[in-house]
Amino acid sequence: MTANLTRKVYDERLRTLSEGSVNVNFNAFTDIKWDDPEFAVDTGDPRWVLTSADALGSHPWYREQPLETQIRIGIWRWAVIAKTGMQFENLLMRGALDYLVHVDNQDPEFRYLTHEITEETHHTQMFQELVNRTGVDTPGSRRWFRNVSRVLPLAGSLWPEVFFTGILAGEEPIDHLQKAALRSGEPVHPLPQRIMQIHIAEEARHISFAHEFLRLRVPGYGKVRRGVLSVFFPVIMRTLCDVIMIPDRRSAAEVGIPAWVIKDVFWKSEAGEKTLHELFSDVRMLAEEIGLMNKASRRVWKALRISGRPARFRGEPTPLAG
Repeated sequence: MTANLTRKVYDERLRTLSEGSVNVNFNAFTDIKWDDPEFAVDTGDPRWVLTSADALGSHPWYREQPLETQIRIGIWRWAVIAKTGMQFENLLMRGALDYLVHVDNQDPEFRYLTHEITEETHHTQMFQELVNRTGVDTPGSRRWFRNVSRVLPLAGSLWPEVFFTGILAGEEPIDHLQKAALRSGEPVHPLPQRIMQIHIAEEARHISFAHEFLRLRVPGYGKVRRGVLSVFFPVIMRTLCDVIMIPDRRSAAEVGIPAWVIKDVFWKSEAGEKTLHELFSDVRMLAEEIGLMNKASRRVWKALRISGRPARFRGEPTPLAG
């Protein structure tokens, strides 16, 4: 465990993040050329074919499909990710608002986190607009998660360390997926490409805040509280990763994807297992830093198949961190 983050340094970092939100921010409808013909959703456009950086896009079954099928599944995949992302961001906003009710006067957390909520409203708008433009009538996440998400925001004030762990568990996989797609060098349709560029730019601040929040608080917890969190930390990570990344099998079947392919991609195949490990390199580094890696928790990480070498620094490119 590294040296504890001081409150003074934490507050300074929050002020820097707040200034970043003021100086670099985006609007869902003025910063995306929704009505530009280049951004139109055309079912004959090969740029909708999933890149090899996508777990499904790299699977042999997908690559063997006719171009028309690859495009149709690609549009569906982006719509499902966007809808699920919208639902997760909505949960984040509700939990953050619940947390802010109890923040003290003069606390810089109020300003920064309110900036973050403002940015998330634009993210939900651009995600939902993408879904609308594709015409894909997807429910997004699985029904059990949509139902449970009605009460999960209460963790924002009751168990903030659990809530912000959950935020990282949802944000890190999406961030990894989007960065991998942009870094792949393969063609990506300009509409999801622009949305990813905006999302990555602002989510960098959101992820930074969640990391700093946990760095400040967790090392100061008692042995029991930290021990309980150390065991639940990887469980939360894996559970929400699956919610974000794995499409519902019934929805997948509607676009012609066999159940065995979904099972193989997430996470039975060698490539799927590799992706699963890579998704969590940053949070493994965080867990090491704040004292959440111990004999018991390491067994849980391993049992959930998300153990591995922690990243050397946040955002370390996948080829180096794998």
